[in-house]
Amino acid sequence: MRNNNNKKFNGKAIYQPAGKAGEYAKWACNFYVGCSNGCEYCYLRKGRAANILGGSEPKLKKCFKDEYHALGVFTAELDKNLPELQRHGLFFTFTTDPFLHKTRLLHIVASAHAVIKGVNVMFLTKRGGYGLPFVSEGICFFPQIIKKEYRKMLAFGHTLTGCDELEPNAAPNIQRIGAMRLQHDGGFRVWASIEPVIDFKKSLEMIRLAQYAGCRMFRIGLESGKKYDKKECLEFIAKVVHSVEDNTKIYFKDSLLKTVGFSRENLPDNCVGRDYNMFND
Repeated sequence: MRNNNNKKFNGKAIYQPAGKAGEYAKWACNFYVGCSNGCEYCYLRKGRAANILGGSEPKLKKCFKDEYHALGVFTAELDKNLPELQRHGLFFTFTTDPFLHKTRLLHIVASAHAVIKGVNVMFLTKRGGYGLPFVSEGICFFPQIIKKEYRKMLAFGHTLTGCDELEPNAAPNIQRIGAMRLQHDGGFRVWASIEPVIDFKKSLEMIRLAQYAGCRMFRIGLESGKKYDKKECLEFIAKVVHSVEDNTKIYFKDSLLKTVGFSRENLPDNCVGRDYNMFND
């Protein structure tokens, strides 16, 4: 049964994202706002989002008394929406990096609760080896989710722009790719967010290197508010499609397709829609 008669669920921790965030996941969890990675292009530093969700240091959302209270709210919302979450999975997180020093412990505990109850979990990070758990054997705070039966329920996404100079406090892009290789070899799922595309050549290079690290799922999008040349975008899409392995899935975000005037129906079979679930492969 769908939650609340098909109405969107907007809890304190778990909610159903809309808009551009909805292209990444149907269900997500946000415990914190603000991020210390310092990325110059980050949407959390722009416009209204900067006042509500921004800041250079992560802070627990005001609706939570402390991390223990946040975890209690999370587990209650997890149980309330369990059938839908088991079907679609849960994404961490749109308002910070889940593996900052301040944020990682709560995210690890919450993800442990989720996978034990049969909910697949997706992360998106720029931390690489900077304290990132689950990278290799033995590096895990919760031994139960290092077991083989849980590994395929955890998908680690790495944002790859190829522009370290614009991400001063994040791990270098090459280090993120190294972490991806270790995760893949350890039996976890991996994927890459090529968003935003800042430099077409650098993005193509990141895709090439990520494939060597075992990545077979890419989500690709443009930078919010930036104008792109239609011809360059068309050439970029063509190069991406022709540069990936046959078993690689690509999700081109709506903003990119709108820029070039493409319909998803005109893309090759390995270009998936927003309903694609990598956990079904």
